[in-house]
Amino acid sequence: MTTFAIGVDLGGTNLRIAAVDSNGKTLEKITTSTEVTRGRNYVIDEMCAAIQQLITRFRDAGELSGIGIGVPGIIEMQTGMLHESPNLPGWHNYPVRDEIERRLGTTVVLENDANAAALGEKWLGAGASVDDMCMLTLGTGVGGGVVLNGKVWHGMTGMAGELGHICVDPQGPPCNCGSRGCLEQIASATAVKRMAVEAVATGKAPELARAMTEDPEFSSKVVHQMAIQGDEPAREIFRRVGSALGIAIAGLVNIFNLPMYVIGGGVSSSWDAFAPSMMETLRRNSFVYRATAPIESVRGVQGGSVPDDILPSRRTTIITRALLGSDAGLIGAARLPMLARPVRKTETSSKIA
Repeated sequence: MTTFAIGVDLGGTNLRIAAVDSNGKTLEKITTSTEVTRGRNYVIDEMCAAIQQLITRFRDAGELSGIGIGVPGIIEMQTGMLHESPNLPGWHNYPVRDEIERRLGTTVVLENDANAAALGEKWLGAGASVDDMCMLTLGTGVGGGVVLNGKVWHGMTGMAGELGHICVDPQGPPCNCGSRGCLEQIASATAVKRMAVEAVATGKAPELARAMTEDPEFSSKVVHQMAIQGDEPAREIFRRVGSALGIAIAGLVNIFNLPMYVIGGGVSSSWDAFAPSMMETLRRNSFVYRATAPIESVRGVQGGSVPDDILPSRRTTIITRALLGSDAGLIGAARLPMLARPVRKTETSSKIA
């Protein structure tokens, strides 16, 4: 029998809900704004109303396997408690899962949004061909997720995968987490814009200064466009982004030795600007990567020669861009209940029947 699930991507700006069948087909998607200023009860009520709308619409198309919700922030998996979320003010230490289950009368699977995105890429995106992978999401901050044997690895309490807080520069900018030089302070969209402002302040980035003056919505995307056009200060910013990513990924490769590392999020669209520096730093900092790099990469490093002990048939380490774009988290959220135990009919209230 065909089954479907409801996936929710709860962001600080947008709230997206989708019905997805067990083959990965999106049946319908609802997108609205997350009106966080109206309070968490209002947001959850709006979310639950949209979920019920989709369940009612597709209940004749198959059996509901469950509801999965991706939430930004630190979640304690066992209790479903959202401990902290910078994008959802007023949700500190809030029992998100219990509140949603109470309204819907059915079991809900809660997950960190970056973990959900990693699961989405594993199911239908760049990681579909591997069982194990790691994903970094470069957005307003930097998130991450690790998938082992097809499932998200949560660690002891569900807080594993905080890849944005890998230290890549001990003398770098202070981070909100209390450390310095965290990856998200150099490789996020916020960091790219900050570095552009810092470059302008030196008086040595006239084109960036002009762009800031002319564009009231100056962002990391503008810095990327200027880098493509050859502006040296903009190019240097993305070289720094790439170097930071290379250091972080080198550590991940050395620790996990996974077959694939996927980079997603809005900043990943600047791949052409940061990838050369990233790959150069990765090769320099990880002997594991040098031993498992794709043959083409090895030839480039070795000046056209391939070491005798590296065979074309060996398993390789792939560094690649995500494929699902902004839908990765939504698709991953829908996948969550499909991997969990089925929701029993007795767990479903009259609200959903």
